[in-house]
This record gives sequence, C-alpha cells and structure tokens, in this order.
Amino acid sequence: MRPRAPRPFGLADALAAIGVDRSGGASTLPVVTGISLDSRAVLPGDVYAALPGAARHGAEFAAQAVRAGAVAILTDEDGHRMLESTGPFADGGGVPVVVVPGTRSVVGPLARLIFGSGPEDGSTTPTLFAVTGTNGKTTSTYFLNALLEALGRSTGLIGTIEIRAGDEAIPSALTTPESPQVHSLLALMRERGLDAASMEVSSHALEFGRVDGVLFDVAGFTNLTQDHLDLHGTMEDYFDVKSALFTAERCKRAVVLVDDAWGRRLAATAAVPVTTLRTHTDPPDDAGQAPDWTVTDVRPSGLGHVFALESASGQRLRLRTGLPGSFNVSNAALAAVMVLASGVATEDLQRALDAHDPFTTEVPGRMQLIGEAPAAIVDFAHNPDALERTLASVRRPGGRVIAVFGATGQRDESKRPVMGAVGARLSDILIVTDDDPHDEDDAVIRRAVRAGAEAAVQAEGLSCEVLEVFPRADAIDRAVALARPTDTVIIAGRGHEVWQEVKGTNLALDDRVELRSALTRHGFSGFSGAGIES
Repeated sequence: MRPRAPRPFGLADALAAIGVDRSGGASTLPVVTGISLDSRAVLPGDVYAALPGAARHGAEFAAQAVRAGAVAILTDEDGHRMLESTGPFADGGGVPVVVVPGTRSVVGPLARLIFGSGPEDGSTTPTLFAVTGTNGKTTSTYFLNALLEALGRSTGLIGTIEIRAGDEAIPSALTTPESPQVHSLLALMRERGLDAASMEVSSHALEFGRVDGVLFDVAGFTNLTQDHLDLHGTMEDYFDVKSALFTAERCKRAVVLVDDAWGRRLAATAAVPVTTLRTHTDPPDDAGQAPDWTVTDVRPSGLGHVFALESASGQRLRLRTGLPGSFNVSNAALAAVMVLASGVATEDLQRALDAHDPFTTEVPGRMQLIGEAPAAIVDFAHNPDALERTLASVRRPGGRVIAVFGATGQRDESKRPVMGAVGARLSDILIVTDDDPHDEDDAVIRRAVRAGAEAAVQAEGLSCEVLEVFPRADAIDRAVALARPTDTVIIAGRGHEVWQEVKGTNLALDDRVELRSALTRHGFSGFSGAGIES
C-alpha cells in the first residue's frame, strides 16, 4: 500500500536534510522513489535499507533487492563488509552503497522525506492518533476509528488485525509495521485525502524505531501490566520504552488513563501537555491531583454499559458501549477523550454519540461472541492482567466459566504460571492447551501453565477443575462438550489469528471456526457476534 504517484527525491538531499553524516560508501547517489527494509517488498526506484536482524543481516539479501529494482543500498559497517566480500552483489549487479552508523535510527526520518508523509510542504495530513499500553490498544483504535467516522471523517487504521486506508483493508503482520511501511501508508492516506488515522503503537515499535519520524497529534495510554519482559527485561524498562511515545518528538499532546500507578507516573512525567482520565470511580490511595475527566454513573445495559464522562470543569457526556466488560468502558472513554483532545467540541461529539453507536463496533477476535447458550467467546487475552479482566467479565448468574488457554512459546516464561493461577481463580473448569509454541517444546509450556493453576488450587482451596488437553482444537471441543446452556466458554490467547506456529510450520487454526464447529457438533447453536478487546 504505497502512494500511486511517488515523488522522486534525491537520496543525497534526503540524507543531508535529516543531518546524516555519511561515514563511507558511494559519493554519487541516485534519485529514489521509495525505501524498504524487506528485500521482498522492494520496488523499482527504492533504496534498500540492509539492517541487522535477529538472526541474519539484511545485507545478505542485497542482490535480491537489486534484482527487484533497488537503486541504492543503505547499511552499516557490518553490512558494508558483507557486501564487499561478495563483490558487486554477485549476480545482482552493483549499485551505490551508503554506510551510515546507527542505520536503523535514520530509516524512519528518511522514509518520511522520501514518501512525503509529513506536512513539510505545507499541505494537510490526516490527524494522527496513537494508542499504546499493554492491553486495550486494538479496541481503542477501532473505537477511535468508529467515532471519527460517526463525526463524518474519512479514516485510516493501522494495527494488529488489519490496515485500512479508507475502504481498502489488508491483514496485518505486525501490530505496528516497520517505519517505511508506516510512512508509505500515511502518504497513501494523505494522497487519498483521509481526514484522520488511528494507529496501535507497541513497545516493540518504539524499541525498534517503527514510528520514528511520525508526529502524532494525540497519543493515548491505556495501562501497563506484565508482558513482553522477554524483550524489555523489567517493568521499569518496559515503562521507559512506552514513555518514549510521550515526548515532543513523537506527539503534540497526550491522554493518559490514570487508573494504575504506571499511568499516574506517566501523566506526571510526560514531556507534552497531558489530559488525564480516570475510569474507576474509587480513586487509588496515590491518586494525587484530580483527573481532567472521570467516568461516572456506570450502569449495565444489555451486554454492555451506559456511563457518563464528567470533566473537572463541569462538562458532561453520555456514552454507551454495547460490548461486555468494564475494560470496554475504559477503552470507549479513552477514545472519546482523545477525540476531544484533538479539538472536537463536546457538543459535536455528543451529537455523534447520540446519532450512532460507535462503541459497539466489531473487533475480530476481541471478546467475539460465537454463541449464546452457552455463551461462547473468543478473546485475545494473552497476559495475566488481560486474562483476569476477561474472565472476571464473562461470569453469568447461575453459570460456570470454562476457560481454554495456553501460553506462547519463546516469550516471557515468568507469566506462564501466573496465568495458570489467574485461570484457576476465575474459572470453574480450566483446560490448559497450546497457544503458539513456536520452536519451544509445547509440553514444557503447558506444564508451566498447569503448575501455576494447580498450585493456586491447592494453596487457596479453589474448586476449579484443571485439565490438560491438546491439540488446541481438541481442547476447544472438550470445553463445549462439558458446557451447559447457562455456562460461558471462553477461548483465550489467540483471538483473530488463523495460523498456529509449531516448529517453524504454520498450521491452519482459527479459534472462532473451531468453537463454532464444536457448538454445532454438541447440539448448540452459534452465530457471529460483535467483538471487543480485553
């Protein structure tokens, strides 16, 4: 998804404009029309950014990039040495090579110039919204998108599930794409005249420079709970990475949920103007200054809730979400306050809320309702906090909760027993199964989750029955076989994903399809319902 009419840009001029001091390589550089980190995505006229990866260096694929039409290579010293050792790219032919120290840090700003995604020429760009946090990013961006459309805006969306540029949509491979893709998408949205775009910004995106060169109009923060410690090491480091979004280099203003201590800390330390939002009526002991906006008067309404947003200055908004879970009240409130922070008047926002139902929009694989009796739900919850919120939200009077989940391989191992314990506390029947094992032994992963569950059962005197069933499709079938019409069956961890990675092989597996089939096999009816994210 690139602009139809790319503008030629001198690579030497682009590098000079972002202050790059080239340490070596070619002295004469071509005009380019694009930039790519992926040799498979190179188009004629691109500069190929050959960067070090987790397992291999991008310079290994330079010949492939040149054959695809790359007119220059941007790389580091290691990449340069690799290229010199193979001659003029063997069968790929030689092109100019630019050697830049800290290559990754220049790719985003360079992509911004080459694709023309910023407002440097004085023309308008979409109003950009970013959402970060451990949980709630996907739903909040979908809520933002729906609310902006209700206000009559033409919109774009970049996130975990899909990328949209107006009516065109493609599946996503990453929560936040690499920076050349981000800037090409923003340029495409600008070319199509879109008014606004919402983007999920993951900690991986911030750590690896995927949103470098992007200046968001409003950035939102949901929460911070244990996840991704395999990358960040500690919660402090995780927080530091998230905080990098809330600087003048990356956003103009922020909306921060201050329901947890991390949010309150971020609100106090962010280097941009902050609007604070509290969505729990009971303030914490360390609440400090009163928030700018507060959720009040939360009442059940069907599967969801109606509630109010009240400002410190006395403004009041009436909101509704038709989707279950108190976390969706938080997601909806965050989306509403972010739109207000972008300059929309409260009266205009209220009219859009009254005329439409933006916070009952479907989000695939996020608390997606597959059946009613029993309630059969698929959700993406894959860390302890998300799982706790999800399981706590689905219990119905007189019914049991039957939960199916596992843990991802080659990720933070410390959360596995914690998730098992959460499942045992909040489920009547817990079925431990496989998530995406990747290259790890699936039995080892299951054992860690089950050990946490069984330890909690024994230590806390819980009545939860803990089972281990695999493969995952069999676990889903077992859950439905055990269910009564008044129960809730919740399949957690994979959400919208349709492939399960096992030892380098992608196996077709969609929890929604498996759950719907199991309901039919066991005499229950299923349907495709609305979805939300925990």
